[in-house]
This record gives sequence, structure tokens and C-alpha cells, in this order.
Amino acid sequence: MSEQDSRADDFPRWLTGQGTDAYALAWVGEDNDPLRWMTAPAPAVGRTGVDRPGADPSRLVLQEITRGRRETLRRWLELEGDSTDEPLAIIGTADGRLREYTPGELVAQQLRAPGADDVQLTQELADWVYRRQAQAPQGLELGWTDAAAAWSWYMRDVAVAMPPSVLARSLALAGEEDDAVGELMVATTLTLAGVYDRLEHGPHSRAGFVDAWHAIEALAVDVPELREPAGWLLDQIALRDAPAQQLRAVLEPDVTDYLNDRRISDQQADAARPRLDGRRTAHLAQAHETVRAYTAAAYSGRDTEAQQLLDAFPVPARALHVSGPARTWREQSATARAAVHTVTALRATATAGAEDSADPLPDPQRLQAKSAYLAARDAQLQLQHDALGRLAAPAPLPGGLPEELHEVAAHGMQRRLAEAFGSPERARQVIDGRITDHHQQAVAGGQQDSAAGSAAEAALLQAARATLDAQPVRPAYALLDEQLIARRVDRIMSAPVPMPVYEPPSRGERERRVQAQPSASGHEPGAGGLHP
Repeated sequence: MSEQDSRADDFPRWLTGQGTDAYALAWVGEDNDPLRWMTAPAPAVGRTGVDRPGADPSRLVLQEITRGRRETLRRWLELEGDSTDEPLAIIGTADGRLREYTPGELVAQQLRAPGADDVQLTQELADWVYRRQAQAPQGLELGWTDAAAAWSWYMRDVAVAMPPSVLARSLALAGEEDDAVGELMVATTLTLAGVYDRLEHGPHSRAGFVDAWHAIEALAVDVPELREPAGWLLDQIALRDAPAQQLRAVLEPDVTDYLNDRRISDQQADAARPRLDGRRTAHLAQAHETVRAYTAAAYSGRDTEAQQLLDAFPVPARALHVSGPARTWREQSATARAAVHTVTALRATATAGAEDSADPLPDPQRLQAKSAYLAARDAQLQLQHDALGRLAAPAPLPGGLPEELHEVAAHGMQRRLAEAFGSPERARQVIDGRITDHHQQAVAGGQQDSAAGSAAEAALLQAARATLDAQPVRPAYALLDEQLIARRVDRIMSAPVPMPVYEPPSRGERERRVQAQPSASGHEPGAGGLHP
């Protein structure tokens, strides 16, 4: 929040104390929860969702307090889109809770008010539409599409299509006399209205999400309001695509300790919600963006690029038996046991055909993708626990081993780290993040057993970290650092790979190759058998 109200948790009460006609205009930043996308509901058309249960008030940056709906709408129309891509929310209170309003709601209420000045309101709306067009990054001509998209997002409570009076005045302000521009704006608003209806009312199938995403993906590049719904649609497609979920399982770090801390804090009314360490937060963001890149390629006809991403991060095969180092790590680490238990329980649930309680009917594509994710995640956990077990309790090389095999064994450790974490450096980042988390929980106190367990787990991770630091640096295994992942995704998604051209050898070259081949059973070439 701004300096006007630094107590974000008390914001509803503070705003209620400003009076019954008080509204807050606040810029809304991005959601910092790295896991919310997995369960996020459909975006609320025209709203930011700051009044939804569980929303984070710290995302708000207060612009000003306004009085009355008329003044609030006027100020929103003046401020919106002027200086930032962040949405400007209109927030009031009802029964002591936050209540977000769309600008369209305020317009509709003003039109119904006695003595409403329709001419003045039309002028203000037209000025806003013209300004959105003039400030659009695409340029003046395509800016009308941006303006139409903004209208369809914010003003749907007034009219699906822009009223003729508003459209005519905004075109006149720009000196635009081409009827085709007006027809384009009407068509854009109607198309987006259909997309919003599907967002709110379904059908919620992969094919439906793909159709809706295709309808807005191009507009979302330049229209800030459409980026959230476009991203949400892409996430819904990915959650119903098995290869996308396998890719996610390979790239995501283990955050079982963080999820356990968050579950405990949710059970305590006054407990502060824990924050995931920055290293694993960055890894989760990388995984999310990479899965989105794959999904966008797979569902826009770029199959080769999508396959390149899958080939770059192969899914590990699930071992039939747990290795000795992995078993030892799980015996010593409560977090590892919890991760295995969670995956096992979820696999049993998915196999039984159950689905999230939010869905009244099971979605077979989502169930299949969920099963693929859990199977790949189980295999990835085995690799990670094996690597951590070897680091925490490194076994000495057997006596009498030839000197040449010492180097082979060292390379084997590096290979295991690369398979489990992507590179030794990423393994170090994950371990450091978990150490930080356990130290915070031990310092926070709470239940004595929990604090002692966090301290013991931190000591176990520190032993693994010490062994990792002693490993020789082998650049060949540093394959998946943050910069390389970003470069690889950008390169794959932007540059098609040319197909190799096959040029057959000349006749003389073919004869030379045949003569160079050793004969079988002492026969000379040409003495029998199949040959050119």
C-alpha cells in the first residue's frame, strides 16, 4: 500500500472508516504467489479480483480516495492507462469487506440516476476511447482495436458493443471518417464478448480453451487487459496436456517444505503466511514460462518447435526400485518422505478417477495430464533423492579401484546432479533455498518438535551442500542455468530450424564405398549375395 495506508491487512476497515461514499482508486500489481496459477479461477471480466477470498492486499498501490460514483468514474477515466500497464481498480466496501466495481457498473448506475447528463457522460467516454487509441503501442490505425478491446473489458455492464454516440464522437476526435474502422471496433467487441462468455460459463474443455485463446492471443500482445485471460487460458490448456505436465514435472523444484509451512500458517489465525525463497521462486517461474512456451507452440501449429522443447528436457524413466542413497535420504528427511507420500496419494486419487472438487464432472483430459505429471514427478523425485543421498553421505570409492575409474566416478556424480536438478549450480540453488526456509522455521519457533525438525533438516542439507561445494567444476554438466533456459526457450520459439538437405553420392563415390567394404567369409565383391 502507499504511505496513505501502510497497514495492508487493515485496508478494508480503513476504507470503511473513510465514509459510505468513499472509493479507492488503486493500481494492482502482479500476484507474487508462484503457485496460484494452478488453481486460479477464471479472470473476472473488468475486475482485478482484489476482493476475492485469499487476495493479497499488499498488491494494491493506492492512487487516491474519491467521493461518490460520479467523481470516481470521472477520475478513473482520466487516470486509466496513462502511465502504467497495471490495472486501476475501483474499490468500495460492503458489510466491512472490499467490493470491486467495474467502470461499466458505475456508468450504468449513472445512466439510471435522476437528472443524469447523458451528453457529458458520452463526451467523457469518447475522450477515454480516443485516448486509448492514441496511446496504443501498435500505432494509430491498430490502436482502434486496442480501444475496442478496452471497452469490451471494462464497459460490458453498459453495452457489449460500443454505443453509436460514443463511437462517432471518438472517431471524430481522431479525424477518422472511414466506416471500416467503426465496423472493425464493433466486430472486435462482439468477438471478445463471446470469449468472455466462455470464460464465465464454459464449456471448460481443452478444445474450448484453445478456441478462446486463439481468439485473443494476438490482441493480448498489445492490450494489457487481455494478458491475464490469455495467460489463464494457456495455463488451462497446459493442465489438460500430458506432455506439458511432464515438462512441468521435470523443471519444477520440490517445494514440499514450503507447502507444509503454508498449511500450518493457514491453520493459525494470526500467523504470517510464509514466503518461498527467491531461488526456488525463480525456478518455478522458469518452469511456468517454459510450459507456456511449449503449449503456445503445440497449439498454434508449430509442432517442430514444441517437440524441440520436449527433447531439450526429457522425462526420466521411473526406476523399478528405489536406490540405496535415495532410501537413506528419505529415512533421514521428513520433507522427502512427505513429498513421496503426497505424490503417491495423488497418483492413487488420479487412478481412481477422482477430480478436483471444484469440477462437478471429471475432465478425462485433465485426469490424463495429471496422471502423466505425477508419474514423471515420482521419477524426478527419485533422481533428486538419490543425488541428495549421495551428497549427504558420500560413499568412499572401493579399494583397489584403478585410477582411471576415479574420474569416471566423479563424472557419474555430476551426471546424477544434472539429471536430478539440471546442473550442479541449480542443485546448489535448490539446497540453499531449502536451508533458508528451514532456518526461518527454526527461528520462528512455534511447536518445539517442528522447530527441532527444521533444524535437523537444515543440518542434513548443509552436509549435502558441503559435499557439493567440494565437487570439481565440470562445465560440460552445467546445462540448465537460468540464462541458458531463457535463451533456449527464446531461440526455439523464434527461430525455425531448417531441415537438412540430403544429397546422394555420385556413382563413382558409391563404387568407391562398395570396394572399401570388407568382404564377408572371404568372398570377393560380386561373387554372390546382395550388393548394388
